[in-house]
Amino acid sequence: MPTAPPTTLRQQRLGAELRKLRERAGLTSTAAAALLGSPQARISNIEAGRYAVSADRVRTLARNYSCADDAYVDALTAMTGGRKRGWWEEYRDTLPSGLLDLAELEHHAAAIEVAVTVHMPGLLQTPEHARATMREAVPQLRPHEIEHRVSYRVKRQAVLFGDPPTPLIAVIHEAALHMGFGGPEVSRAQLAHLVEMSDQPTITVLVIPFGQTGFPASGQPITYALGPVPQLDTVVLDTDHGCEFLDAEAQLHRYRSVLDRMRSRALSEPASRDLIQRIAQDL
Repeated sequence: MPTAPPTTLRQQRLGAELRKLRERAGLTSTAAAALLGSPQARISNIEAGRYAVSADRVRTLARNYSCADDAYVDALTAMTGGRKRGWWEEYRDTLPSGLLDLAELEHHAAAIEVAVTVHMPGLLQTPEHARATMREAVPQLRPHEIEHRVSYRVKRQAVLFGDPPTPLIAVIHEAALHMGFGGPEVSRAQLAHLVEMSDQPTITVLVIPFGQTGFPASGQPITYALGPVPQLDTVVLDTDHGCEFLDAEAQLHRYRSVLDRMRSRALSEPASRDLIQRIAQDL
């Protein structure tokens, strides 16, 4: 018997949101199944993302759970459609699943905001810069593993040039501009690429300069992917053990506040571009 394909991040999130609706309605999975006229296991499988659910079924569940937020329900129905697979699936056997989930999240995001302190945002890296940073990975990656990750990172960047392109705000601490991965030539090219990308109307690059008093973050890279409605936003933390995905309401509020404060510490767009260009000239 063939093995069932792994559930996608999108399926898991849809199931989790349906579970939240049920719990807010004060219903057990058994009671919810009775209202639906299905076995209790069906509800459990839907909420775990293991069972493909139709848009009509989502609307029925929302009615059963007394959810009157039409925009939210419409957004949930848009997440149905079975086990559709994207380009990232070609890396299923070569990259950690968290990286595939990140690509899927970015692909469906309404907008993306990132904040970094010592690395360039992955969506704005040149292949040479990406390759240089990956050579520093611990444990060390083999050459073919590095190339897999570089090609994956470049393909992720397609969301910035889609129809329509996904808006991006990148808040970068000045420290990241001085790291020098790959040497002066690679660094100058990376900084020039950053300036060039910042000229795109849907891309905003903001730099927090040295000397700015206070820093409202831990230094951990943060990605905030906006969903079609605020309830479907997602925070991704880049940790030593991989990507950590957060979607609890309190977590979303916390990281939204962190990013707002980081932007308030940054230079304006023109001043950020000027600083990037001065650093490149000094290399």
